[in-house]
Amino acid sequence: MERTDDDFDVLVLGGAGVDTIVYVPELPLGDADSRLVEGITARAGHTGDFVALGLSELGLRVHHLDVVGDDPEGELVRAFHRERGIPLTAPPAPAGTRRAVNLVSPDGRRSSLYDGARGGGHYPEETVAALAARCRHAHVSITQPCERALPLLRKAGVTVSTDLHDWDGEAGHHLPYALEADLVFVSAAALPADPRPTMRRIAREGRARVVVVTAGSEGALQLADGTFSRIAPAEPPAPVVDSNGAGDAFAAGYLYGWLRGETPERCGRFGAVAGAYACTVPATAARVVGAAALLSAAAADGR
Repeated sequence: MERTDDDFDVLVLGGAGVDTIVYVPELPLGDADSRLVEGITARAGHTGDFVALGLSELGLRVHHLDVVGDDPEGELVRAFHRERGIPLTAPPAPAGTRRAVNLVSPDGRRSSLYDGARGGGHYPEETVAALAARCRHAHVSITQPCERALPLLRKAGVTVSTDLHDWDGEAGHHLPYALEADLVFVSAAALPADPRPTMRRIAREGRARVVVVTAGSEGALQLADGTFSRIAPAEPPAPVVDSNGAGDAFAAGYLYGWLRGETPERCGRFGAVAGAYACTVPATAARVVGAAALLSAAAADGR
């Protein structure tokens, strides 16, 4: 089918919301009734928002679909997209826009508290089908109501990626996403010490051609077409201040290579560079690596 000017590269589903960033003196916090902290800031930017931003800054045409509330947090989400030129389709979230509190320590570690009472709503099937018909690829967050959209994306014939975040390899909520995606990202944080059996299971029982387990500063492990390989960590271009958004940046960088038809090794390098860059940006900012800087950094070591 011939593409038109109304088409785009990636449909991002889910993961819209607002974080309240709190810089704390240490993690975990010690026992105290009250503390003086260095600033509390609310800003839009959950996982889907940041993947959409990362892809857009790399020159890909992106459309974001998620439920958003008619509340102050919803306006922050809409402004985030409006100011960055990322189209957003936002069916209503009856319980309000998703939000979380992120505690960030001086060394950049993060602890996130998600408000499980927010969200709700659904994606009209005709909306998902219409958007899927116009894109090359869909990146699906593990927030509801994304699971119901998976069959529609498969019917549309687009490739699908997902990020399972800190899955333990067993929790049932994540399985539909793991088994329906062509490209699966998952953090090593809650997986067994040897993640390879879980990676093989995803590839064996599902559709995944590539499974990537990210491990922060230790790099990543990927299973591509039946072969395991290591993805070396990239050197951050500035001091590390915050790990917020590093996984989303890795996914965006990897997808940039994936959609360019690059090898898994080069895709992994793009992801590592993008993730390292994200760690140099304060959580209160929304700044990601651009294509020129990504390509330059990836080429610096010959990869």
